[in-house]
Amino acid sequence: MTAVPQASVAAPRARRARAGHRLDLLPVSMRPGRGARIAAIVVLVIACLYFLVPVYWLVVASTKSNADLAGTFGFWFAQPNLAANYESLMSWTHGLFWRWVGNSLLYSTVAGAAGTLLSVMAGYAIAKFRFPGKRIAVGVIMGGMLLPVALLTVPLYLEFHALGLVNTIWAVIIPSAVSPFGVFLGMVYAQSSVPTELLEAARIDGANEARIFFTIVLRLLAPAMVTIFLFIFVATWNNFLLPLLMVSSPDLKPVTLGLYGMISYFAPAKGAVMLGALLGVLPLIVLFFALQRYWRAGMAAGAVKG
Repeated sequence: MTAVPQASVAAPRARRARAGHRLDLLPVSMRPGRGARIAAIVVLVIACLYFLVPVYWLVVASTKSNADLAGTFGFWFAQPNLAANYESLMSWTHGLFWRWVGNSLLYSTVAGAAGTLLSVMAGYAIAKFRFPGKRIAVGVIMGGMLLPVALLTVPLYLEFHALGLVNTIWAVIIPSAVSPFGVFLGMVYAQSSVPTELLEAARIDGANEARIFFTIVLRLLAPAMVTIFLFIFVATWNNFLLPLLMVSSPDLKPVTLGLYGMISYFAPAKGAVMLGALLGVLPLIVLFFALQRYWRAGMAAGAVKG
């Protein structure tokens, strides 16, 4: 028999001991009972299935034809039809599918980068400066968080049509770069993570406000910036109504609008549409897992107001 290393046995025991120690630190009245722990695990499992089952079904459906989708068990793979579905996807989109994915990447990346910089600049200014109308500005930002984006789409279209920017990339990028939630998160994070004493010391040393912001403040706000970037990136990628009104040229469509045009045909190849949706969501999955650590740090810091 092979000997089990003592370290591999001791590590799980140590983790369980630390978890039990943390529970022992709580008052008796606050310690969760056995039923509460079981209920929490059940709720977490249900939530996990709620989010993962649609992704699994999307992967399964991308391997099927229309006949397979109607005649086979929904949660199991059919005969491999990925190559046929990919050819159908390219045929239905006239070879523009990857162009649409590139457009979505362009819109989301530029809007995310510009919106992140604008959000942290505005949030830092509101958190660390005094100026007339500050409370009004905060109220307007809070009101902007309550307004649904669809409510603003038609007024935005009228404005951009008057400016002659309809059917350009700027008609999608500029509105997407404005994020009231990003400003709010930048404001809260700046209040808790940017020491006023550090700013005063930099001013005494002769640094101007622009230098202080770009050399000191941006580094302190990095976790919040990653979180804001992810929110704007995902919102821009998933936006449908704005590009539907703003963009009419096939070469400028994002992937969401392009797939909508494909599914609106009579009797489309649904497996090909599912494959397109799967390929279209992969960049979001890769980006989220790459920035997951920073995203969680930014959300945790933004949840605590200093």
